Amino acid sequence: MRTRALVLGGGGVTGVAWELGVLAGLSDRGVDFGTADLIVGTSAGAVVGAQLWSGTPIAALYAAQLEPPGAEIPARLGSGWVARIAWSSVLSRSPESFRRRVGRTALALAEPTEAQRREVIAARLPSHEWPIGSLKITAVDAVSGEFVVFDRDTKVSLVDAVGASCAVPGVWPPVTIGGRRYMDGGMRSSTNADLAVGFGRIAVIAPITRGGGHIGRVTEEMRIVGQMGRPWLISPDAAAKAAIGGNVLDPARRAGAAQAGRAQGRDLAEQAAQFWK
Repeated sequence: MRTRALVLGGGGVTGVAWELGVLAGLSDRGVDFGTADLIVGTSAGAVVGAQLWSGTPIAALYAAQLEPPGAEIPARLGSGWVARIAWSSVLSRSPESFRRRVGRTALALAEPTEAQRREVIAARLPSHEWPIGSLKITAVDAVSGEFVVFDRDTKVSLVDAVGASCAVPGVWPPVTIGGRRYMDGGMRSSTNADLAVGFGRIAVIAPITRGGGHIGRVTEEMRIVGQMGRPWLISPDAAAKAAIGGNVLDPARRAGAAQAGRAQGRDLAEQAAQFWK
């Protein structure tokens, strides 16, 4: 019986850190969202979902976020990037045409190379094998604009599936899978929470909740999943927002984001226990 789903949204390297912090803070108080029957991971959430079900203790996953950035490559989503995405939305008549337009930007990127980026993603994952549980990882075909969902049944490498979901257009190269190129699942929605429709309890942990244009709004997805289940949205509080800062792709902000997430998770633990039981 499908009862509980965990939806993990996109939000860069600081999003990974904050989400793991929240999960660690909940775990500190005896609440384990890893007992979900389904995990939906988008971009940063794809990383966290794969890590959470890797068999590695949440305490160890959290501790890794406090370490120096290591192989992570610094980048930035500046005002120019935001403007390009917004303008692409204005020029597009449908979500698919928007994603095709953004895909052209993604495909034009020359550096870093796909191989270099794959090394980073591989280093993030304690296990490169798909977990036994139902893990759904979202991505978008950069050429057709088609929304796709990878899981263990698709026979796609977990590293490539996560890499595709994290391939922010114009920042990281699309990932080649079966001769097709795939980019960030966040180009459809930062959470893609509607994939959890039909579950009774749906916990949505989302570093980024805003949408607009042809990118789905989390509030609308919460309304959709709420028609058949009981959703709960966790987003960064004031302290977490300050720790994350203005650049979600800055590895130097990981530790602070993780610590703020852990504090927030502890604060929410009593409410979470009542919701999840």
